Amino acid sequence: MKQFIILLVTVFFISCQEEKNEITAEEIIDKTIENAGGANYRKATIDFKFRDYTYKSIRNGGEFQLERRIVDSTGISYRDVINNTGYQRFKNDSLIKVPDSMATKYTGSVNSVHYFAHLPYGLNDKAVNKELVGEAEIAGAPYYEVKISFQQEGGGADHHDVFMYWIHKNDFTIDYLAYKFQVDDGGIRFRKAFKERVIEGIRFADYENYKIEDFSTPLEDLDELYEAGKLEFLSTIETENIEVKIRS
Repeated sequence: MKQFIILLVTVFFISCQEEKNEITAEEIIDKTIENAGGANYRKATIDFKFRDYTYKSIRNGGEFQLERRIVDSTGISYRDVINNTGYQRFKNDSLIKVPDSMATKYTGSVNSVHYFAHLPYGLNDKAVNKELVGEAEIAGAPYYEVKISFQQEGGGADHHDVFMYWIHKNDFTIDYLAYKFQVDDGGIRFRKAFKERVIEGIRFADYENYKIEDFSTPLEDLDELYEAGKLEFLSTIETENIEVKIRS
């Protein structure tokens, strides 16, 4: 009887320890954001170049402004601005009116570039749903698989998109990600991070960009397909000329 009681106590203790050691998707994202820059994001001005455009983000606590600047072949400059109050477009610094359909397109395009450039910041927005769907091993390293979806309210025009992040279990870095999007007939992308660097306390990364044609492919299968060489290389996503200023 004594041995039985000891066994029960041991099992209970082990169960309590396992429950204590469980981690949630919320905690994983919190640790990942903190590791990548944490509070620095909320007081940073970040300038960078992506392809032929220049971008700037300005954050001051709960206030934000996202910008994209384009110079066309005639030398005319266009600046798209998204902030807490909405969207505006400027032509050579003069505010111009944009049809609603184009405003939605420009807003989505600007948001998308800033979203990827500033990952993982933004994964704790109010419209974000987080779910720990499993664990995986890629190139011998252990990862959490965290699925991200968006609520319709506050989730933007692309709220139907779904993301999967492979977050290193020890380092809490996003080393791989995938997403399924609906616009332009839809598609699936898988990205591998490379050229990770830290600038003024904020982590940035570039990505190898892959695709798969079968839109029914579950996102959680893409890591295995990548390792098996069954994804098609599409492009390289590089963020250049990054400058960061942190307000004191």
